[in-house]
Amino acid sequence: MEVTANLSQNSSNSSQEDAFQHLFKQHYSLVVRKILIIVKEQAVAEDIAQEVFMKLYHTDRRAIQNMPGWLTKVAVNTAYNHIRSEKRHQARNDKQKIYEKNAMGSAEDGYMMREDIDEVQKTLMKLSERDRDILIMKFSGYSYEEIARSKGVDKISVGSLIARAKKRFKQCYMDERREI
Repeated sequence: MEVTANLSQNSSNSSQEDAFQHLFKQHYSLVVRKILIIVKEQAVAEDIAQEVFMKLYHTDRRAIQNMPGWLTKVAVNTAYNHIRSEKRHQARNDKQKIYEKNAMGSAEDGYMMREDIDEVQKTLMKLSERDRDILIMKFSGYSYEEIARSKGVDKISVGSLIARAKKRFKQCYMDERREI
């Protein structure tokens, strides 16, 4: 009895694999074309298309009523996520290059930079823990979604929280500068 159960399970897996391969062959070029409109690089578009089909593989395909529409939507969203991720990565690299360039300055420049960093750190320590964390995460390149998850707030309120934290930081920083 077990042998027949295993055989039927294997044939069901095989038919699901065949169905997925058929969907892949049928829609792959559509997905790549849609992505290529956004990212403009063939190799990147193909990588993103693979990611889209991995999402499809792990999704209950019976719940999808319009397969080309679903694939197009997922492809476009994944392509835009890739672009945003690349922009954040590039911004971090640019900041690092600027930091490295500035780090090679004179001893006086190093002292002044260290003094500025100390002032910023002192000001950050005067803020609430939430404001401090939000600002540090924002300027470390975290996305709004990551900040929202970390702080347990809605993604739509992260922008307001950042703006308020910046305002409080600026006010505290200016008050600190006036005391000097």
